[in-house]
Amino acid sequence: MTHDFDEDYWEGHWRQVPRDGRGRVVEPNPHLVREVGDLPPGTALEAGCGEGTEAIWLASRGWRVTAADISADVLARAAARDTGSRDDPTWVRADLTTWQPDARFDLVTTHYAHPATSQSEFYDRIAGWVAPGGTLLIVGHTHVEGHTHSGHEQAGHEHAGEHWPPAEASATAAGITARLDPGDWEVVTAEERTRTLTAPDGRAVPLHDVVVRATRRR
Repeated sequence: MTHDFDEDYWEGHWRQVPRDGRGRVVEPNPHLVREVGDLPPGTALEAGCGEGTEAIWLASRGWRVTAADISADVLARAAARDTGSRDDPTWVRADLTTWQPDARFDLVTTHYAHPATSQSEFYDRIAGWVAPGGTLLIVGHTHVEGHTHSGHEQAGHEHAGEHWPPAEASATAAGITARLDPGDWEVVTAEERTRTLTAPDGRAVPLHDVVVRATRRR
C-alpha cells in the first residue's frame, strides 16, 4: 500500500495515536542524544517534530528550537506538554515540502519524517537549511523486505506497532550520503542500525534505522 503522506494522512495518523499523559517522561531518540549531545547549543530546527520529544530535549539542553510539523493536532499536543524548560520550542505548523525558514540553523534534525515528496528530495531541502559550520542529522527507516505497511501506522515513533514503512518512505546511508556534495559536507556518521523499543503492551519491537550526521563546510 502506498500513501500520499499529506496533511490529511498525518491528521488521520495522529488521531489514532494515544495522547501522551501530561508530565509523562518520554525519552528522546537515542541517535539524537548520541550524535548531538556534545555539540554547543545554538539554533535548531526539528523537521517533522511530531509530539515534540526531540525538540523539547534540545530546548532543555539550551538550543533555541523551531519545531515544525504539518499536523495541527500533534502540534497542539506538543505545545501542551510541560517541559520544565525556560525556553520552550517555537511550534510551527508547516508543510515542509513548500515551507522556507527565514534563516539557516546551526542544527537541523529529522526523525522518521515522511513528506508528500520523495525522501531524497525532502533530505535535500532540509540540508539546505543548515548554516555553514552547522550539523545535519537524519534519522530514518531502512526498508525491511517481507514486512508490510498498512493503515495509519505507528512504526518508528515511540508508540511503535507491528507496521513497517514502505520502500518510498525508506532510505539507506549510502543513498543519503551520495547526495551530500563532499565539497560542502563532511560526513561524520553514516550507519544503519537495529534497535528495540518496548510497545505500550510490553512487546519488544525492532526498528531498522538509518542515521546520517554531516557538518556543512560552507
